[in-house]
Amino acid sequence: MTTEALYREARRTALVLAAAQAVVGAAAPIAISLGGLAGSYLLGPDKSLATVPVTGFNVGVALTTIPAALLASALGRRYGLISGTGVTAIGGVVAAFALFQANFWLFAFGLLLIGGGNAFLQQYRFAAADNAPSDFKPRAISWVLGGGVVSAILGPQVAIHTREFFAPVMFAGAFASIIGLAALGAMILSLLRLRKDDASSDASREGEPARPLGEILSRPRFITALFCGVSSFALMSFVMTGAPLAMVGCGFTPDEATLGISWHVLAMFAPSFFTGNLIARFGKERIVAAGLLLLIGCGLVALSGLQLWQFWLALVLLGVGWNFGFIGATAMVAECYRPSEKNKVQGVHDFLLFSTVAFSSFMSGRVYHGFGWEALNWVIFPVAGFGLVILGLLALRRRRMRLA
Repeated sequence: MTTEALYREARRTALVLAAAQAVVGAAAPIAISLGGLAGSYLLGPDKSLATVPVTGFNVGVALTTIPAALLASALGRRYGLISGTGVTAIGGVVAAFALFQANFWLFAFGLLLIGGGNAFLQQYRFAAADNAPSDFKPRAISWVLGGGVVSAILGPQVAIHTREFFAPVMFAGAFASIIGLAALGAMILSLLRLRKDDASSDASREGEPARPLGEILSRPRFITALFCGVSSFALMSFVMTGAPLAMVGCGFTPDEATLGISWHVLAMFAPSFFTGNLIARFGKERIVAAGLLLLIGCGLVALSGLQLWQFWLALVLLGVGWNFGFIGATAMVAECYRPSEKNKVQGVHDFLLFSTVAFSSFMSGRVYHGFGWEALNWVIFPVAGFGLVILGLLALRRRRMRLA
C-alpha cells in the first residue's frame, strides 16, 4: 500500500469511528446526567446512594474493558465494536424497564450494562491510532474523540426531550432512546474497513516479538502516561458526577443541571478538532500538563461561588482539561507498545483506568453528601499537582539520557 493510500485509509477509518462515537457516545451523557437524578427519584429519604447507578456505569466500563479487547482480538475489531452496540442497547432496555418497576438496583444494573457497551466505545480511539501511520496517530485519536461534540449536544437534548415521554414514570423515555442510538451506531460501524492486523504502518515495529506485560507496564513513560490519563479521567468523573446533584441542591432545575452537563461534554470533545495539531506542535507531555493545569482552574472556579455561571464555567474547564490530559496521555500510551502487544496493553490500561473512574464516581456521591460540593473540588489540587511533578521528572530523565 502506498503512503498516500495509508493516510487516506487512516482518515476514512477515523471519520467512520468519529461518526459512531457521535451516535453511540450519546448514551454516556444520558446515563451520567440522569443516572444520579433517576437514582435519587427511586430512593427513599436517604439519598446518599443516588450516584450508585453512575458508579454502575463506570464499573461496567471497567469490567468489560479486557473482555472487549479479547473479543476484538477473536472476532476482529469491526465485529467486536459492532457487538458492543448490542450491549449498549440491552442496557437501555434494562434501565428503562427498571424505572417502570421502580427498582433501584435493577436500574443500577442497567447502567452497568450501558457502561459495558461504553467499554467497546473506548476501543475506538485505539482502533483509529493502530490503523494510522505514526505521525497521524494523535490526529486520528483527536478526530475520533471529536465525534463527542455531537454526543455532547445529542445526548443531553435527547434526555431533555424524552425524559417525560412515559410520564408519570420519569426518565424512562430517555433510557429507552439509547436503544435507537445503539442501532444507528451499529449501522455506521458496519462501514469500517480495517486491515487484518490493525497494525501501525510503522513497518519497523511489526515484526518485533511481544514483551512480557510486566516489562511494558514498568516503563517510566508508560507509568507517567497511565497516571496522567487515569487522574484526568478520574478527577473529571469525580467532579462531574456530583455536579448535577450540587446544582439541584442549590435550587437550580434538573434541566439547568442537564444543560450544564451538556456544556461540559461539549468542552470535553470540541477541542479534539485541534488537540492533535497542538500535540504535533508542542509535544504530548506539554499538552498533558496544560490539561492538568486546566483541571486546577476548574477547582478554583468551583470554589469561588455557587452561581449557575460558576458551575457551568467550572464544568467547561473540567471538560477541556480532560480533553488535553486524556488525549495527550493516550497518545503517550500508544507509543509504549508494539503491534503484537496492543490488545493486552490496551485492555489492562483501560481496566486500570475505568476501575479508578468507577471508584471516583462512587466516592463522588459519598463525599458530596458527607462534606459538600467544596470537598469534591479540593481533591483536584493534590492529584493534578502530583501529575505535574511526575511529568517534570520524566522530562528531566529524557534530558539526562540525551546528554549522556
